Amino acid sequence: MKLSVIGCGYLGAVHAAAMASIGHDVVGVDVDPAKVAALSAGKAPFFEPGLQELLSEGISSGRLRFSTDMADVAGAKVHFVGVGTPQQKGGYAADLTYVDAAVKALTPYLQSGDIVAGKSTVPVGTAGRLAPSVEAVGATLVWNPEFLREGWAVQDTIDPDRLVVGVPTGEPGERAAATLREVYHTATAKGTPFIVTDFATAELVKVSANAFLATKISFINAMAEIAEVTGADVTQLADAIGHDARIGRRFLGAGIGFGGGCLPKDIRAFAARAEELGKGEAVGFLREVDAINLRRRDRAVELVVSALEGDLFGRRVTVLGAAFKPHSDDIRDSPALDVAVRLHGLGAKVLVSDPEAIENARRAHPQLEYEVDRDEALKGAEVVVVVTEWDEYRKDLDPAQARDLVSKPIVVDGRNCLDPAAWRGAGWTYYGMGRP
Repeated sequence: MKLSVIGCGYLGAVHAAAMASIGHDVVGVDVDPAKVAALSAGKAPFFEPGLQELLSEGISSGRLRFSTDMADVAGAKVHFVGVGTPQQKGGYAADLTYVDAAVKALTPYLQSGDIVAGKSTVPVGTAGRLAPSVEAVGATLVWNPEFLREGWAVQDTIDPDRLVVGVPTGEPGERAAATLREVYHTATAKGTPFIVTDFATAELVKVSANAFLATKISFINAMAEIAEVTGADVTQLADAIGHDARIGRRFLGAGIGFGGGCLPKDIRAFAARAEELGKGEAVGFLREVDAINLRRRDRAVELVVSALEGDLFGRRVTVLGAAFKPHSDDIRDSPALDVAVRLHGLGAKVLVSDPEAIENARRAHPQLEYEVDRDEALKGAEVVVVVTEWDEYRKDLDPAQARDLVSKPIVVDGRNCLDPAAWRGAGWTYYGMGRP
């Protein structure tokens, strides 16, 4: 099937390459000439495991191409819209400028019977607002939210745990749902749950899933706050309650909290939309979820200040991690970089290391020092702060070897990803998040 993907950022580029890899003929369209040039050359503009290989394969096979000209979407059967919905400047609501612009620019090239499939994360009610302009030219709008995890996005696109499609009522909706089943033929052939619903439910599935995950993370971080004043160990607490099948252990990792381009802005936009609908009290707890999350960054900084007895001026602090999570170079709303910037603001000489995100971090925060080599970054450090749980830090860093590189053996484990006994046994003073 011939497909188009409008918007070739993180979501769109992965979706386009993944769809080509399962046999479709795909054209990706974006307004950024530099991005299109890189993608056309088979070069991923960001780090995502497996994407580079899919791009190279798709370009060489002829099934995948990229363009800045919207006219190139003509002839496609399904048009996916995957542009960004950032947080509005000066507010919490989602900025739908790019979604509206993409649909408006696409409409003149639609043919009767085409399907426009929205993938962007949008406030509930957006699809209903956009549908009339699409239907006016004989096409059908559906909403097909994405559930990608950065670092596993290729896998999540080709082999998702569920597919959700919000469609209009009647024959157009039934036809669109059948077409989307064909688009995702590799997944549906495996029996992947394919949920057909209405616009509002499809829009809510995405934001409510993110709200639940954010709430679970902030819950265990709230317990970490209690653990810190009682002497309890939040990691053992999470293990214990995680054995309850109703709760589960996943997303109960206390630390410096969540970041990235989705969870923070999505829960804020959800709360803002609920206020617009007159039901702000229904998700009022999301404000506290957000506040708890941000407080954990404060706590990491407090631990460094305490470790250096309040004197940070000119002290060497090595921050291990810049990306908001491992297996990514994404620094959007990164707790790791936020902690690094705050420590710099308190007078510390901050050196940041990360396997993939150094260049992005340097562009955003040139005031910090950077070193891609982990061991070089450790040399002379008076405090080491682990803030992104890359395997290079979590598994491969030997505490005894690291002890010989630093000036003072003090480690702040912002992700509770290290073995406290092993590090203390190697002579380190260890500080965890919600751990004795």
